[in-house]
Amino acid sequence: MKPAMSTSRADHGDRGERQGERRSIEELARRQGVHPIRTADDLVRDGIWESDEELDAFLADLYALRHSDLSAS
Repeated sequence: MKPAMSTSRADHGDRGERQGERRSIEELARRQGVHPIRTADDLVRDGIWESDEELDAFLADLYALRHSDLSAS
């Protein structure tokens, strides 16, 4: 399965093109072989969490972060 998007590599070179030439977002995406994320299923990947405990800890931290400002109101 191909990744929906990659942020680990960037091609900044303008090989063979005029310097300063601007490309559209669509053109950059086409050249890099990426496509928009259409659903949350596009983000599903095996092996993100090493264990259920690691996932539970992440979710607990995320919940705490999202609810931390509620008591300040």
